[in-house]
Amino acid sequence: MRPRLFGATASVAALALLGSLVTACGSSGSGGGTTLRLVAPEYGNSPATSSKAYWDKLTAAFTAAHPGKKVEVTLHQWADVDREVTRLVDEGNAPDVALMGAYSDFAAQGRLYAASELLSVRAEANFLPPLAEAGSVGNTLYGLPFVASSRLLFYNEELFDRAGAKPPRTWSDLKEAARALKEEGVLYPYALPLGPEEAHAEALIWELSNGGGYADSSGGYSIASEQNTQTFRWIKNNLVAPGLTGPVPPAEHNRQDAFAAFLRGEVGMLNGYPSLLHEARAKGMKVGTLSMPVSDTLRDGQILPSVGVADWMMAFKHDGNRELVGSFLEFVYEDKNLNEFAGRYHLLPSTVSATQVSKDAAADPSGAQFLNALRGAELYPVNEPSWLQVSNTIKRNIGKAVAPSADPKAVLEGIAQQVRDMAKQT
Repeated sequence: MRPRLFGATASVAALALLGSLVTACGSSGSGGGTTLRLVAPEYGNSPATSSKAYWDKLTAAFTAAHPGKKVEVTLHQWADVDREVTRLVDEGNAPDVALMGAYSDFAAQGRLYAASELLSVRAEANFLPPLAEAGSVGNTLYGLPFVASSRLLFYNEELFDRAGAKPPRTWSDLKEAARALKEEGVLYPYALPLGPEEAHAEALIWELSNGGGYADSSGGYSIASEQNTQTFRWIKNNLVAPGLTGPVPPAEHNRQDAFAAFLRGEVGMLNGYPSLLHEARAKGMKVGTLSMPVSDTLRDGQILPSVGVADWMMAFKHDGNRELVGSFLEFVYEDKNLNEFAGRYHLLPSTVSATQVSKDAAADPSGAQFLNALRGAELYPVNEPSWLQVSNTIKRNIGKAVAPSADPKAVLEGIAQQVRDMAKQT
């Protein structure tokens, strides 16, 4: 799952910087239980923000505390890490630990340790409940959530003041605010990034706000449900058709482009996560945050989940590596180590104890708002082994549902059929 919603692509300069850290994954094997190989994504977007500094410090501290042990870290761009880990697994050269966007396909193949085989009872029980649930197949935790985020609606307070718009609580409120922003000349009254970069995130936010989502109560996919169809029909008729989503067709508008436009002051509203809020405030922007407005058809007082996203640590089974892997993961999930990484990238730590001492959440009311949203969030169905393929299908196609000539129901049913065809092949 690159459900992400976060993890910026490393620049060429950043990749050059990583040279001393990146090693050939096949160079050392499992090291007879003395060398641990970790593959992880690059969360930074420049040499100054590269993840290398974090892993250098952490692995040095771990080695000092465990004489004779060694950790080799390989960093890849987010666009490549899932593919690279899959390649290594297919070649019979899986790393000891990987951090990436999906885990359940490897769990289904029997390649992963369960958390209970690696962590103390206290450490296993420490993960935030929604994240632990998403990281479990059946009742067994295989995907260890590392850092997480939730989504809130951001609005540019200065643009709202100019337009005389009010922060929206319902879809109709959002439409009225977008109209006022457009009349004021705002380029993107509501930025709707349904392009292939991360359309599945924006789509799920809207679906949940109407009582829908990707999964039904029985655990299957419900992509073409009546609620989801109503959602995309409303978006098409009330936002896209009147030109309230800006000059770029939603199916071609990617998340990073929408975020960049927001930071330029060209966007009135969009769904964002903590690191974007930090960037905006660092530029001196006044940004308000709200829970996603809900459908006007929902009953009063009905509370709907926000979207939550996590990246996953997983441990591959190799002869003789379980003790070393367990020791390393216990170290990674110590509060100070987890909070250092989360704070570096303005994300949320994944454990109960780390969130309690998180400086960001304590010092910034909006940080607490993101954390509260995460506690009641719904995550992608990452415990479905087919999710990686399904999410890619959604990303490539869901934006078509709001195109001028499209029938939203037909588009959603087409995606659902592709998903059913995938299920037959697995």
